[in-house]
Amino acid sequence: MTAPVFVVEPGRLAGDRIVLSGPEGRHAVSVRRLRVGEEIVLTDGRGRAAYGSVAAVSGKDELEVAVDELRTEPEPRPRITVVQALPKGDRGELAVETMTETGVDAIVPWAAARCITQWKGERGAKALAKWRSTAREAAKQSRRLRFPDVADAMTTRQVAGLLGAADFAAVLHEEGAEPLAAAPLPDDGDLVLVVGPEGGVSPDEIDAFAAAGAKPYRLGPTVLRTSTAGVAATALLLGRTGRWG
Repeated sequence: MTAPVFVVEPGRLAGDRIVLSGPEGRHAVSVRRLRVGEEIVLTDGRGRAAYGSVAAVSGKDELEVAVDELRTEPEPRPRITVVQALPKGDRGELAVETMTETGVDAIVPWAAARCITQWKGERGAKALAKWRSTAREAAKQSRRLRFPDVADAMTTRQVAGLLGAADFAAVLHEEGAEPLAAAPLPDDGDLVLVVGPEGGVSPDEIDAFAAAGAKPYRLGPTVLRTSTAGVAATALLLGRTGRWG
């Protein structure tokens, strides 16, 4: 079994001894019940990590790690971003969790025209915070050293701008003339996928995204839920680009 991962602030990963405290320390000591001698990984979520073992435990929320090795993981290329339309209920957190486990690099919440769920005011801020917390915990669970970025929610116009700057952009659509599996992909750069809401991407949105350079592509013969389409498409690109190999 691989060592559990805990998060420390950027800049803390230095020296041969590192103290883990606060909420992460409490989780390590009181929930995971780590003991002296057990292996542990500390990361800043930005690609840096310390691999070592528990040297000492203090109280219920602090332990000291004896560092065996410091590593820096390069940013994977090409970079994969999924623009995720806001799903109903808790399917947004499900999408974020599974895409993070799969290996997506960035997630952009999108307020599509046909979204039943809308993020406004305090409710929107809480929903975004929940997506970010979900990504963080899923990244730790899947032993990632680089956590995915979860951006502020974007409008259709903002998404079009993101697509226009991408090296490859695709809108997942069941009526796409070409399969995503056969789309020409660059060797490097930014790949951006758009996942529509339960009601589908509207014709106006399709037109706006096409003008930005994003063609509609289909995944397969079946229609996937908005909470699973991004996972399937990310996995497909990870395999095609060699990041899964």
